[in-house]
Amino acid sequence: MCVATLHPAIDQYKGFGASASRPNRINIDHCGPTSHITRMSPSAGEAERRTGGLEGVEVADTALSHVDGARGRLTVAGHDLEDLAGRVSFEEVCGLLWSGSLPDEAERERLRRAMAEGRESAFADLPRLGDALRAPDAMDALRAAVAHLRPQGHEPFPEVTAAMAVFAAAWARLRTGRPPLPPDPRLGHAADYLRMVNDDAPPAAARALDAYLVTVADHGLNASTFAARVVASTGSDLVSSVVAGLGALKGPLHGGAPGPVLDMIEAIGSAERARSWLEADLAAGRRIMGMGHRVYRVRDPRAAVLEKAVERLEEDGSARGRLALGRAVEGEAERLLAERHPGRALRANVEFYTALLLDAVGLTRELFTATFAVGRTAGWCAHVREQRLTGRLIRPSARYVGPVPPGSRPR
Repeated sequence: MCVATLHPAIDQYKGFGASASRPNRINIDHCGPTSHITRMSPSAGEAERRTGGLEGVEVADTALSHVDGARGRLTVAGHDLEDLAGRVSFEEVCGLLWSGSLPDEAERERLRRAMAEGRESAFADLPRLGDALRAPDAMDALRAAVAHLRPQGHEPFPEVTAAMAVFAAAWARLRTGRPPLPPDPRLGHAADYLRMVNDDAPPAAARALDAYLVTVADHGLNASTFAARVVASTGSDLVSSVVAGLGALKGPLHGGAPGPVLDMIEAIGSAERARSWLEADLAAGRRIMGMGHRVYRVRDPRAAVLEKAVERLEEDGSARGRLALGRAVEGEAERLLAERHPGRALRANVEFYTALLLDAVGLTRELFTATFAVGRTAGWCAHVREQRLTGRLIRPSARYVGPVPPGSRPR
């Protein structure tokens, strides 16, 4: 659920974790032989409260973002995503998430300076990271590098958010034999991130990347945000919460699909081959990457925002001309999935057009998920703050389905 503005009073935040009288049950599937097991039966009313993967279970009140899966609408702290992406900067959305309102001119400048100083501080920290940024996988490198942070202050959100971009850019350069490039404090966060990766940041590409970071900054209680909140609920520190978010985001069921989407589009090659290629992929038992979402029953609104950003890039002459092919693949995938699964709404999700946008601005697919983290860190920080205000440990329950000890009576 979502309310329109951020309420700092603790009593405005309720419902975190599980109630002692009505625990939410997690369904655990038993993987081994079951013939010797006496299964535990759920108590009255328990079965309807239990759901696999916590789907449909509300575990928090939040003022940060609301995902309306039925209508395909994403609200970020009282604003429709479409009114933010491409219209306000990533720094401004950070201010929105961290304070509950869009910053005024003075606050925008303060945030811009804080993020610039955070990038400079993170770059100065690079020599003490050991071999963290030498990891072959970008997310492994980020997890190791961020764990070295020792930010100062109670809520060092700009410092931690800024560091993610510096570490991701440094990893990208080191893996190709280039030394990390120092940040430029005169630039906005998106432009400087792109410049630190590619040596320059054309204005059109920087604007598109900025729109992307705004688009992915927060998205309800997704897996990585939930992981960050669980850690925060224990009273642990911000860095530990962000590292937990990184671990969850790395998973291919959460943030790891944009690269495979680009692989798919390149393999198809032309609109004429789209249907036959997709049919063969489904026949082989594989999923169509970038299609379908756990919450949305219509097209992901973030896909529409990013599609428009890619369109603007192509109109500017800054993209590779893949948008037409991407749209053709999306259309064939949607028709094919509707034929095979008429009862399910499997439409394009954010990762479909993420692949096209990040490729268009010159980022390699190995950096796609790390770039997702560059944007999502702002949301993780905001959720850590919100979780701390509750002062309540998130501690759901699980239904035991293992063997009953000899002599015990199943309930």
